Amino acid sequence: MMGLLLRHKVFLACVSATLFLVVIGLWYFCIPPSSTPLNKTITIKRGMPLRKISTLLEQEGVIRNKELFIGIVTLLGRKGGIKAGEYEFHTRMLPLEVLDSLVKGQVKQHLVTIPEGYTLSQIGQLLEDLNILSKSAFLQKVSSFSFITSLGLSHHLSNQAQGAYKNKIGLSLEGYLFPNTYHFIKEMEPEEVIRIMVQQFQKTFGPDLLERAAQLGIHPYDAVILASIIEKETSLPEEKQLISAVFHNRLKIKMPLQSDPTVIYGIRNFDGNLTKEHLITPTPYNTYLLMGLPPTPICNPGKDSLRAALHPASVSYLYFVSKNDGSHHFSESYDEHQRAVAKYQKNSLEKK
Repeated sequence: MMGLLLRHKVFLACVSATLFLVVIGLWYFCIPPSSTPLNKTITIKRGMPLRKISTLLEQEGVIRNKELFIGIVTLLGRKGGIKAGEYEFHTRMLPLEVLDSLVKGQVKQHLVTIPEGYTLSQIGQLLEDLNILSKSAFLQKVSSFSFITSLGLSHHLSNQAQGAYKNKIGLSLEGYLFPNTYHFIKEMEPEEVIRIMVQQFQKTFGPDLLERAAQLGIHPYDAVILASIIEKETSLPEEKQLISAVFHNRLKIKMPLQSDPTVIYGIRNFDGNLTKEHLITPTPYNTYLLMGLPPTPICNPGKDSLRAALHPASVSYLYFVSKNDGSHHFSESYDEHQRAVAKYQKNSLEKK
């Protein structure tokens, strides 16, 4: 009799415990943490352990209990499926909704505009400032030979490799990260960001421009170099083909390009003040001293500059000088150029 009574008590205790667990489960699974829908932005860092993620979610009021959440994730075998990034949750979400969002990687996207004419270093700094990626990791990847050769840039790489070897300059993707507005997310892998931007470059520098380069007898890589110089010389779309014509004309008669932006690119830690000393200091990018194009692009050009590099205007200009209003005066002869310099640059160093 006593044994039967004991078994009855154990049974009742088990039933009570089960009911308690069911109630707790229903409370946890079916009732959101708060009746007030507060929005919470939470960043899951790459490699962050589950316990730290759960603690963060509990602290922000997105889940009620971190231990129960860890149990759910483990039971469902989703421990290794949570993706890094920036998430937007609200406190009316159920735990399984939170977990589903984390596993699917439903992260917040950011519109990021890469300006035309930015260098690799500037792009890396911009992306780091926006917490998209690490600048150092980005710069390491854009200079990785194995990664560069995996991007399908075979039309361009041969001349790049020759220029890099000749001038003892490492290979990089300078010139190939297309300036545009992109949807990026925080904590992205550098490779993913770079591939997206290179793919956009390849769409822009497509078969039509490759064919045009072949018609002109210009290597595609040289076209990108020229486009990068055009990009730095003017921001006015209507001037780009004129600037292109000046450089094409100079290259034809073996006249130095004498481009200030190329000189600046070759100066380490440039302070913004281009001096006469800079113009007479030898570097691989000093086109006052060296004939032809510099060994690599000096920035990442946009669509208008890429097209202008291969579609120069039909003019005989050899010179141009800034009017100090963003535009330029173009000249065919040196005498005319000198008069323009006297008019527009009376107190500055003669350029071009």
